[in-house]
Amino acid sequence: MDKIMRLLITLLLAVAITMVALCGSENPPLDIVQEEQPVEATEEITVVSYAEVLERATPSVVAVYTTRLETVRSSPFFGPRGMEDIFRQFGMPVPNSGGTQERESTGVGSGVIISDDGYIITNRHVVAAERGQKIDEIRVRLADNREFSAELIGEDAKTDVAVLRIEADEPLPAIKIANSNLLRVGDVVFAIGNPLEVGLTATKGIVSATGRDSLDILGKGSYENFIQTDAAINMGNSGGALIDAWGRLIGINTAILSRSGGSIGIGLAIPSNLALGVAHKLVNSGEVQRGLLGIIPGDLNLELAESFNLESTKGAIVNQVQEDSPAEAGGLKHGDVIVEIDGAPIESARQLRLTVSQMEPGREVQVKVIRDGEILSLPITLGDLNGSASSGKSGSKDLHGLDLEPLDSELRESASIPERVKGVYVKSLSKDSPFADALRPGVVIIESNGARVASAEDFRENLRVGINRFYVWYRGNFGYVGVRLEDAE
Repeated sequence: MDKIMRLLITLLLAVAITMVALCGSENPPLDIVQEEQPVEATEEITVVSYAEVLERATPSVVAVYTTRLETVRSSPFFGPRGMEDIFRQFGMPVPNSGGTQERESTGVGSGVIISDDGYIITNRHVVAAERGQKIDEIRVRLADNREFSAELIGEDAKTDVAVLRIEADEPLPAIKIANSNLLRVGDVVFAIGNPLEVGLTATKGIVSATGRDSLDILGKGSYENFIQTDAAINMGNSGGALIDAWGRLIGINTAILSRSGGSIGIGLAIPSNLALGVAHKLVNSGEVQRGLLGIIPGDLNLELAESFNLESTKGAIVNQVQEDSPAEAGGLKHGDVIVEIDGAPIESARQLRLTVSQMEPGREVQVKVIRDGEILSLPITLGDLNGSASSGKSGSKDLHGLDLEPLDSELRESASIPERVKGVYVKSLSKDSPFADALRPGVVIIESNGARVASAEDFRENLRVGINRFYVWYRGNFGYVGVRLEDAE
């Protein structure tokens, strides 16, 4: 009887637990209130969205596409003997016949509209192919998906800046521009561009540092003064806009430092002041003229500063004044410490070089120096860095027994020179020519001292007294050669 009672009690408990569980599964309806308004400033909540800032700037950022047609040689046909004749007999192309074919190579980057009449600033590496080759077409796609063919107005390898121009039927959305010299570490910034061709993209960060000038990213002889930011910059962002919290342009996204190839929070942008200064020169004259002092400067360390009785290591010491240079004419001496040029403070040799390079040749500047404990201000008229040798003398214009010939289709065919190689052909040169040790018949000179060569006159005009650097092609190989020339006088 007890067993029956215990069994009944157990069954009743199980039924009660089941009923409770079933009743608990009836959930109340989900009641959610969704606010139908964008984020905006209120008395209780500060701004947490930058949508309006980006809406001001993104219409000015464009995608830049480049196209280059290159000739490639296909592999020989290894089919049965006589099969090639059968293909030809029926008018069919021979598979892998060992001939040449055209292949389209494309590149993707970004750019920024800087004027409503169509000028666009970007990086040179966005619109430049490999050395000695040329881009066949540049196209620009706006944020509203309109596409235009673009003209390359000019490019400057030493700052990695290029200027394009497109023609539209109506004014274009030019970006507002800020003074990048006023940037502070900690300022909020956004990088806008077309990374990996996914479409217009904005990333947020801060200014991590300014004045990064010792990275040598652009190569020797370049002019670097990067803004560093942790806003993500990836492949395809190059040439795009770095903007401030008011939507104004303060830099051109250019490069990253990374071991993986992707963004790790060290992005670099050319300050807008530097990039636009180069752009003005490219638009106005097609080239970037740079001022020249004619000295070899150096940096001060603690010991050197103490030996000169200086209070700090700021400034650039004059290690050597070159003969017949603007510096010599203006009274600069070795041992002078340059601390200011036209009101701009000089803290290092690199900064001195950058500052002078942005000044126009022929301009008189006031150079403030410390000499034997005294502060002097010397008026110096700058020379032209592009047109002068290191000594300040004009280069020799004689080709010294070098016979150059322009490339044409007949010469290309006879010498087996690919279409992608552009320059002048070395037809012959005398044994006593100063070029004899570095050049030989059959060489194509592509660049002379960093400038592209399209004719013998181009080559002649770019020669300098002292070391000359040529980028050449010879029998399928590209490379550099150096030649030292003496004054012709």
